[in-house]
Amino acid sequence: MLTTAVYGGSFNPIHQGHLALGRWLVRRGLVDELWFMVSPQNPLKPATGLLDDRARLRLARLAVGRKKGLRVSDFEFGLPRPSYMVDTLSALREAYLEREFVLVVGADNWLDFNHWHKPDEILRHHRLLVYPRPGYALDEAALPPGVQLVATPLLDISSTQIREAIAHDPAYAGAGLAPRVWAEIQARAYYKL
Repeated sequence: MLTTAVYGGSFNPIHQGHLALGRWLVRRGLVDELWFMVSPQNPLKPATGLLDDRARLRLARLAVGRKKGLRVSDFEFGLPRPSYMVDTLSALREAYLEREFVLVVGADNWLDFNHWHKPDEILRHHRLLVYPRPGYALDEAALPPGVQLVATPLLDISSTQIREAIAHDPAYAGAGLAPRVWAEIQARAYYKL
């Protein structure tokens, strides 16, 4: 059975931190592969400044390319909205019987996990890998069974910082972005005020 990590997010835009995390999890053998699950709309985040679904999906595919063990998925695009991870994981289990799906979340999301839709159901059916985020300390001993803190590299980069830099810094040169992603953002004038 293939162990497939589901790393959901807006990816607005996807950046090198996302890619580094995915590569790290696959190379360490914690999962066989990782799917970047591009979400049409996170129900816990505002849609302000969110690029069109297809634009974010294209940027993610440009970033991932043919990197071994990484894949970009639009699976949630065909599901009812809002996009609740519990529903996505349930549909994935039904569609891919040969896979074990593991959920990947940041420490910030883990600390907010009890506000997710049906978090107990997610924990009943799936293991979780929690990666560190700057400013979000976790007590590893307090994590429930099936939830593992992974010692991934701590990269202080965020999509919000990148969007703000693009909008406000004329000298910004695409730091933190894959070159193909930065070229697409420039060509389409994404994230400009």
